[in-house]
Amino acid sequence: MELKQYLKMSQQLVMTPQLQQAIKLLQLSRIELEEQVQQELLENPILEMEVEAESPDQVRKQIEGGPDEEGAYDRTERLEPGVVESPKKDDDFDWDRFVDDYADYSSNPGGNDVRLNDDEMPTIEQTLASRPTLADHLEWQLGMAQLLSEERATATAIIGNLNNDGYIARDVLEQIAEDQGIELGDVEMILTDVIQHLDPIGVGARDLRECLLLQAKHYFPKDDLVHQLIDKHLEHLEKKNIPPILKDLDCDIEDLQGAMVLVRELEPKPGRNFAGSGEEPMYVTPDVFVVKLGDEYLVQLNEDGLPKLKISSFYQNQMKAQGRKGDKKEKEFIQDKFKSAVWLIRSIHQRQQTIRKVTESIVRFQREFLELGSEHLRPLILRQVADDIGMHESTISRVTTAKYVHTPQGIFELKYFFNSRITSNQGADLASESVKQKIKKYIGEEDEKKPLSDQRLCEMLEAEGMTIARRTVAKYREMLNIAPSAQRKKVF
Repeated sequence: MELKQYLKMSQQLVMTPQLQQAIKLLQLSRIELEEQVQQELLENPILEMEVEAESPDQVRKQIEGGPDEEGAYDRTERLEPGVVESPKKDDDFDWDRFVDDYADYSSNPGGNDVRLNDDEMPTIEQTLASRPTLADHLEWQLGMAQLLSEERATATAIIGNLNNDGYIARDVLEQIAEDQGIELGDVEMILTDVIQHLDPIGVGARDLRECLLLQAKHYFPKDDLVHQLIDKHLEHLEKKNIPPILKDLDCDIEDLQGAMVLVRELEPKPGRNFAGSGEEPMYVTPDVFVVKLGDEYLVQLNEDGLPKLKISSFYQNQMKAQGRKGDKKEKEFIQDKFKSAVWLIRSIHQRQQTIRKVTESIVRFQREFLELGSEHLRPLILRQVADDIGMHESTISRVTTAKYVHTPQGIFELKYFFNSRITSNQGADLASESVKQKIKKYIGEEDEKKPLSDQRLCEMLEAEGMTIARRTVAKYREMLNIAPSAQRKKVF
């Protein structure tokens, strides 16, 4: 064995920090992008936020990169859609020209000349505000109860271990007893005598039967039939199995019907109204609008609220004042920050342009959906859009994640338009989403006393030329959060 030296040529993809940042920005949602930009503004003193938007001509000139004389300044090459490259390295900067050319550099990518008026903008249906959580609501009530310090500590521990629906697991009670150093019976006593008497009624239950029974005894204290129906026949009630209930409770069909109506009024999830409260409200803001003008659908980026960045005028003046005679380390620091700022601005611009190109491609493929609705959604895969606009599938996947489009049919995530193919015997194939909408329509029009089974739905779809297995119909029904036919059936 011996050591030898030899040359070898190879090509490999180098994931530079700038390239990693560009890929990261591409897949960020609108809110995450705003947070990322705010973080960059804190870390990079070269960056500033533009208060007023610039004219389209100014933006277009800035995006194209300004003058192109050799040696003017170190900048990134103009990028093709979906392609990200790292900026060239050049130690000799013409700082005066660099500062002048990037003086008003903005991240606003502009777009086409279409401007939406107020009538075309999506309306705000609700304004969310932070509400108290279920735990906050219960602890507020607990503060008015007369308890010993040990009992209050146990009650607080129980409240802290309730799930979002207001239930508590039995093994959690055992863990609380062990942590508090008390008997399990004492914990259960606090649960039944204190927690289960708080609002909302039914909170602190260990299962559905106990939850409904707590509510029934509170709201209908003298209706024994309702109590027995919940306590003994909850399973039969769920399956609409009436004969065993009538035989065991020895009651009239009219009385049972009235009791069942009362049971339906109870809340199986007492913590439902507090679900998600206390968290920061998340708003679905469209990243792009699709507007119909005449016979054409035009795509317009939503730039409202997105930060518009520029180079700090203070550091521009500093560089002009120092020229080439300034401190070397200081100039290197500002140079690195300049490069980082320019790359961030270009990456944001490239992100916006890529979103628009992907949306334009989706509009071309899904024109029937825009005209007629979800039942006319075409089957579409990432590769088709990638081939249409000359990008890689991974880029399309990143762009369509957590990005929303406002269309004449409503607001949808871009991933909504990608569906598997369902073979049809009558014309063009259908998208899986359109099949789901047909199933939803059939169930919405069914006789509630004779609900459609999965097999019957399968036969109805086959009559329209769509051959689908029963288990596939069941899967689509579950994805629509629709219960099986036995649970949808109304007895009375």
